[in-house]
Amino acid sequence: MSPITEVEGRRLALSNLDKVLYPATGTTKGELLHYCALAAEPLLAHLRGRPVSFLRYPDGPDGQLFFTKNPPPGTPSWVRTVKVPRSAESTGRQVLVDDLATLMWAANLVVEFHTPQWEADRPALADRMVFDLDPGPPATVVECAVVARWLRERLAADGLVAYAKTSGSKGLHLLAALEPAPSGKVSAYAKALAVEAERAMPDLALHRMRRDLRPGKVFVDWSQNSAAKTTATAYTPRARPEPAVSTPVTWEEVAGCAEPGQLVFLVGDVPDRLRRHGDLMAPLIGPEHPGALP
Repeated sequence: MSPITEVEGRRLALSNLDKVLYPATGTTKGELLHYCALAAEPLLAHLRGRPVSFLRYPDGPDGQLFFTKNPPPGTPSWVRTVKVPRSAESTGRQVLVDDLATLMWAANLVVEFHTPQWEADRPALADRMVFDLDPGPPATVVECAVVARWLRERLAADGLVAYAKTSGSKGLHLLAALEPAPSGKVSAYAKALAVEAERAMPDLALHRMRRDLRPGKVFVDWSQNSAAKTTATAYTPRARPEPAVSTPVTWEEVAGCAEPGQLVFLVGDVPDRLRRHGDLMAPLIGPEHPGALP
């Protein structure tokens, strides 16, 4: 029997709480759900109003992974869904994770949370821009930090304030709030900056994904600004060997990154960071955010 718990008046069956999801650390599903409950306030703030895609890994990162934009089978009737464009001709429905009950229902499925750069009521009108800095070995997050600092200054020159988070994998994500603008326009601007970064740091930065160019360089992935694409949401757990979290970081931490382990945060690290720093990406949220046009 799965224990039944009540969250905000909704009855949830939470299953397999003792199941070890991350053998490297012995982290159980119950501990993962506990993390999601502790980090719920900032995690919900970054999910709210955006159609959510799930990367499911019910048997841990070594098991089968499957990515879904559609509401998973068995989604309760009380979970809010929204119609979203899939292409010029078609639409689909996606889940909105807008409250604690929905968050805990989704966390029980064992998921990464991924969101687009636009809100559900304004499809393909981006209110933020993202760069995914992805290192090609032997480059690491240390090299990503160098590129991130260059991009931060370059964005500042155009009136945009950049915020950094770990990807929860090997790299860094940079986000900036925008005055809402068409995703195509934002993508073109982001690509131009990636090209500029490569020109400024030819031995370090790369704007093309070509595998043969990747070793030792940082791929400045601008393509996640496409309306059809998504990025791992701030504070989401990741399906990595350890229970890593996509964690906002200070620019001091980015500047001081001398070895990869300095910018790795696991589910057990994040609650204390939230107590010390609050949500470092809070300025991206809400109508007050200081945006500019790309």
